[in-house]
Amino acid sequence: MRVVTWNLWWRFGPWEARQKAILSVLRELRPDVVGLQEVWAAGGENLAGWLADELGLHWAWAPSPAPERWRRRLPDAADGPVDIGNAVLSRWPVTEQETLLLPAPADLADGRLALYARLAAPAYDVPFFTTHLTSALGAAAVRGEQVTALAEFVAARRGGTPFPAVVTGDFNAWPDSDEIRLFGGYKTPSAVPGQVFYDAWEYADPAAPSVTWTPENPYAARLLEPPVRIDYIHVGPPGPVGEGHVRAVRRAGHGPVDGVWPSDHAAVVADLATP
Repeated sequence: MRVVTWNLWWRFGPWEARQKAILSVLRELRPDVVGLQEVWAAGGENLAGWLADELGLHWAWAPSPAPERWRRRLPDAADGPVDIGNAVLSRWPVTEQETLLLPAPADLADGRLALYARLAAPAYDVPFFTTHLTSALGAAAVRGEQVTALAEFVAARRGGTPFPAVVTGDFNAWPDSDEIRLFGGYKTPSAVPGQVFYDAWEYADPAAPSVTWTPENPYAARLLEPPVRIDYIHVGPPGPVGEGHVRAVRRAGHGPVDGVWPSDHAAVVADLATP
């Protein structure tokens, strides 16, 4: 099962050209499941819906309840309201869907979410999640509260199947940060006692380029931040016969397509075992 996570940089920059580049990358990857962050919807159109139609996939969408702060950053805001949210694309039908509003103080409350979608794969259900944590540089404590809420949200919905929960998203946190260690639960006590999620990149070739946020990308370079991996695919321990074991992991979308960078983030791609 091929899983992708990707932050699509909403409607910023040359978004119409970027939309075609995003589709090109996903079409080449041929994913089974995709977790998307910063997905736009406007005027009856939805980027996730368009991608799903083009790729022949099912989809689920969770709009932010507080898009106003995002809208103020758009140069074409006068053209009409644009919504932002998370989405899931899936080769298999979505049989359940729920949304969690992540906790945040008033000055950072811009409607960040976690989206749960239960996927009816042929042999067993797949509990799949995608999320987008706050990006404020000094907000590690807030992200800690958010991953705790996320871990509890996942714990209540991951059962009833031998396939481990898959949690994707833009965590806006470095791999050795307290937030990521807390969510993983195998380098420090877990946010939910006994619940463990492997960072899929633990299975990568140590020499493989890993950063998903880098000044090599002109959209990211403007912020003058160091290169780092902040986008993740987390997977619970494999099932009884190896269900969900990470067989391979790599980046994608980390360069221009016909001269256009698809997003300010690179995507992460993991192939999970489906015995």
